[in-house]
Amino acid sequence: MIVRFEGDVFRWEARSDSDWYFVALPPGLSADIRETQTYRRGFGGVRVEATIGASTWRTSIFPQAGGVYVLPLKKTVRDVEGIDPGALVEVGLVVIDA
Repeated sequence: MIVRFEGDVFRWEARSDSDWYFVALPPGLSADIRETQTYRRGFGGVRVEATIGASTWRTSIFPQAGGVYVLPLKKTVRDVEGIDPGALVEVGLVVIDA
């Protein structure tokens, strides 16, 4: 499965000392992935290859309350691509089968 979407960058607020940033996948896309991807890793994660700008990396997307998946954004990617909290980013995702 190969998809593209836009989303807002947000900081994980569960801990005040957190430096974790994410982009939420749209609800419909999250539902499609949940229906088609039967193999999940720890915490319900699904392996993906993500692309923002000229940066491509492998990671997992994780389910959150409300049924959407979130994509973690590595600090190196945020720095290279000039991504700030609250920014709107265009993401390319390739869902990797088991």
